[in-house]
Amino acid sequence: MDKFFASDEPIVWQPTPAYIERSHLKRFMTLHKFDSPQQLWEKSVQDISWFTDAVLKYLDIQFQQPYSTVVDLADGIQWPRWCVDGKLNIVFNCVDKWAANPDTRDRIAVQFEGEEGQTQSLTYGELSAAVNQCANGLRQLGLGKGDAVGLFMPMMPEIVIALLAIARIGGIIVPLFSGFGAGAVASRLADVEAKAIFTADGMYRRGKPVLLKPVVDEAAAHIPTLQHAIVFRRANVPIEMQSGRDHWWDEVVLTQATASSLEPTDAEDVLMIIYTSGTTGKPKGAVHTHCGFPIKSAQDMAFGMDVHAGDVIYWVSDMGWMMGPWLVFGSLLLGATCFLYDGAPDYPNPDRLWGLVERHRITALGISPTLIRALMVHGESPVRAHDLSSLQVFGSTGEPWNPDPWLWLFDTVGQRQRPIINYSGGTEIGGGILMCHPLAPQKPMAFSAVCFGIAADVVDEHGQPVRGQVGELVIRAPWIGMTRGFWRDRERYLATYWSTFPDIWVHGDWAAVDADGMWYILGRSDDTIKIAGKRIGPAEVESILVNHEAVSEAAAIGVPHEIKGSELVCFCVLVPGTRSDAALRQALREKVAAEMGKPMQPQEVLFVADLPKTRNGKIMRRIIRAAYLGLSPGDTSSLTNPDMVEAIRALGANVQS
Repeated sequence: MDKFFASDEPIVWQPTPAYIERSHLKRFMTLHKFDSPQQLWEKSVQDISWFTDAVLKYLDIQFQQPYSTVVDLADGIQWPRWCVDGKLNIVFNCVDKWAANPDTRDRIAVQFEGEEGQTQSLTYGELSAAVNQCANGLRQLGLGKGDAVGLFMPMMPEIVIALLAIARIGGIIVPLFSGFGAGAVASRLADVEAKAIFTADGMYRRGKPVLLKPVVDEAAAHIPTLQHAIVFRRANVPIEMQSGRDHWWDEVVLTQATASSLEPTDAEDVLMIIYTSGTTGKPKGAVHTHCGFPIKSAQDMAFGMDVHAGDVIYWVSDMGWMMGPWLVFGSLLLGATCFLYDGAPDYPNPDRLWGLVERHRITALGISPTLIRALMVHGESPVRAHDLSSLQVFGSTGEPWNPDPWLWLFDTVGQRQRPIINYSGGTEIGGGILMCHPLAPQKPMAFSAVCFGIAADVVDEHGQPVRGQVGELVIRAPWIGMTRGFWRDRERYLATYWSTFPDIWVHGDWAAVDADGMWYILGRSDDTIKIAGKRIGPAEVESILVNHEAVSEAAAIGVPHEIKGSELVCFCVLVPGTRSDAALRQALREKVAAEMGKPMQPQEVLFVADLPKTRNGKIMRRIIRAAYLGLSPGDTSSLTNPDMVEAIRALGANVQS
C-alpha cells in the first residue's frame, strides 16, 4: 500500500494565478480574511457553527423562517441538530429563486442527451413549471408530507423533475440504482414503506432497450404499502399497466397547473433516504435532511470543483449512487447547468464521452477510475477527435486510483493543464471527507486537502494520529452533511460509525498522509465490495445465495478486476446430498444478477465444504479473500476450522491458473 503515498512523488499540477483568482474558495477566503486554505480549514473544524453559518450565507440559502441556532449538540456528537427552528424547503433554493429572477430564469438548468441522440434542455423557468406540475400530480394522487417515493428511472430530465417534486410536497426521496433487480428494489422500498415509485418503460443501453417497468411489477408484490407507479415512456416498448396502480407520466404530470405551493418543512425534516450496503445485515438507509445533504453537495462542488453559475457539470453516475443527487442538488443550488446522459459512455464508439463534452460545452466532468481504465485501452484517437476546450476540471470518485489511468487522464485528455479533483467520502457523509481544491498543487492519485468543515484524521489501532503510514480514516467533529442516522435503526448507526473510539466517526477506509501533507485513500478497512464504483455489501449477496434451496451458507468477497476495480467471487456450502455441478454454479450466478442487477453477477461461484469462521460463528471474509488471492491470511488462531484456508487457497490457485 505504502508505494502509493511516497513523499518523493512529483507535483504535476500547480494552479495559475488566474485560476486562483476566479475560484469560489479564494473569494470565500478573502471575504473572511483568511491568508491560506490551511488557516481556513483549521477555523472550519474548530468552530463548526461559524463555518456552517458562513457557508449558508455564501451559498445564499434562503430560509422560509430563519434558524435561531446553527447546531445543537445536546444529544451528543452523534446526533447534532442543525439550523434549529429554521424552516427550509430546499427546492426554493434549487429552483424557485432562480425562476423568479428575470436575470436567471432563462439560464439552462438541465441539459440532456440520450444514447439514441435525443437532446433536451430546460431553463430554470421551465424546470420550475415542470416541478410544479409534477408536485400537483403527486398531491392529486393523495401523496404528501412524509410519504416515501422511489426513483427508478434513467438519467433524464424527468428524474430531476420527479426528485424535486417529491421534495416540494415534503415527501421523502428514495433513489434506486437503475440496474437493480426486483429483489433489491423491493427490499429498499418495503423498508421505507414507500407509497409510490417513479419509473419508465425502459431505457437504452448499447442500442437495445432494457426494461424497467417489469422489474417494478415484480418488486411491487413485496411492497405492501405501494399504491402508485408513475411511468414515463422512454424506450417505447410494450409493457403491462395495472389499473388503479399504474399511471402514465403524461396523464399525471402534464395535465397539471404550472404553479404549486411549497410545502413548509423544517430544516431537519427528512428529504431523502439513500440505501447503502455494509458488510453485515440488510442495506442501510442513510437519512438526509433539507439542510444537510444539499448544502454539503453545493459546498464541495463550489470549493472543490469550483463550479460557478452558468457552468455545465456532468458526473457519470446513476441516481441510485449518491453522486446522482449530489449532481442535481449541488449544480442547481449554484445556479449552474446539470448535464445528464442516458446511455453507455462508450457507445456506439469509444469517443462518446468526449463527444458529449464537445457538443454540450461541458466545463466540469466527473468520472471514476473504472471508466478511465475502460476508455484508455482505445488510445488517444477518440480523445483527439473532439474539441475539449470548454473543459476546465475533472472530478473523480468511487474508488482509489492506479497510477497509469490517473496519468493517462491528466496527460492525454487533460493535456497537463486541467486538475483532477480527487474526491472521497460517502453516502453517509453527504459528500466528501477528502478533496482536492483550486488553490492547492496536485500529485498523482492524491488528495491535496481535507474538505473544509471536516475534522478528518488518520489514526492507529489505539486511536492515535499517525503520519507516513496506513491507518484508519476518522472524523472528530460533526458536519452539516452527515447522515441523521440509519432509517429506523439507531443502534446499527452507532455500531457502524461510533463504536470503535469514543465520540469519533470511523469511516471504514484505510488512509495515509505523506510528508508533504497529501492524503491518500487505500481501500476499505471492512469487507464492503466496490464494483465499478458502486458499493455493495457481502451480506446482501449472501442472502440471495442462501435463499436457494441448494445452499446452506455463503460468503461473498471482492477481488481485483482490471476494468471494474473489483469483481464478485462467491463461496457456497451446499445442502448435504446436493450435486455441485456447472449447472448449479450458473444458476446461482444468474440468481444474484436477477436480484442485484447484471453488473453485480459474480465472476465465480465456488463450492466449499465449510467457510472459515471464528468461535462465535463470524465468517472471516478477510481471510477468505487473502487465501483465494494467494496472500498471507494473517492470524488464523481464532478459526475453528483453519484447514479451510488451504482448501480455499487451492481453489483460488486452480481458478487463476
